[in-house]
Amino acid sequence: MGKLYIVPTPIGNLEDITLRAIRVLKEVDLILAEDTRTSGKLLHHYNISTPMQSHHMHNEHKTVDGIVRRLQTGGDIALISDAGTPAISDPGFLLTRACVENDIAVECLPGATAFVPALVNSGLPNDKFVFEGFLPVKKGRQTRLTLLSEENRTMIFYESPHKLVKTLSHFVTYFGADRPVSVSRELSKMYEETIRGAVGDVLQHFTKSPPKGEIVIVVGGKK
Repeated sequence: MGKLYIVPTPIGNLEDITLRAIRVLKEVDLILAEDTRTSGKLLHHYNISTPMQSHHMHNEHKTVDGIVRRLQTGGDIALISDAGTPAISDPGFLLTRACVENDIAVECLPGATAFVPALVNSGLPNDKFVFEGFLPVKKGRQTRLTLLSEENRTMIFYESPHKLVKTLSHFVTYFGADRPVSVSRELSKMYEETIRGAVGDVLQHFTKSPPKGEIVIVVGGKK
């Protein structure tokens, strides 16, 4: 029986990949990629010629059974996402669960994940934290924020640039304008930036200067 490898890939800087990850990607029989065009650039950079197959949030429910059958025949497969560690706000959980249920070995390599550097450089307590990922867009958002308003651990969110101002305004409403926050964008890339301060002040900053790039928000817990 084959093995499923969960392989983290760089979140921006192509140098942020382990030697072991490169070796595994070269040795497996197939690479499952969230976007083969995006991953193709990474594989080309490291001269990796392993065949790729598309595996993303829109088709993973349909492809899991076939992938499990292939693993059961003895082929090793690596799962990667566009950036970071698969299954962290990216496809990966469904396939991992299916492998575990079918007694197929799963090995997750350590590597890049966007929320870790954002948390560490935020200056906020990181001994205990809650990873929330993306908030609900509409239904359930108010309920979730009401619940999190009482959370006393540091909270971590992912957000798209065009929704950042709206999300920060919601934080002002539910957490208060004085709640400490750190917003990191373009981590590991040329224009990496972290803005820290009270939610109200950070909201004003991004209202005047609309952000670009991938964003991680770190919010202090309720005192």
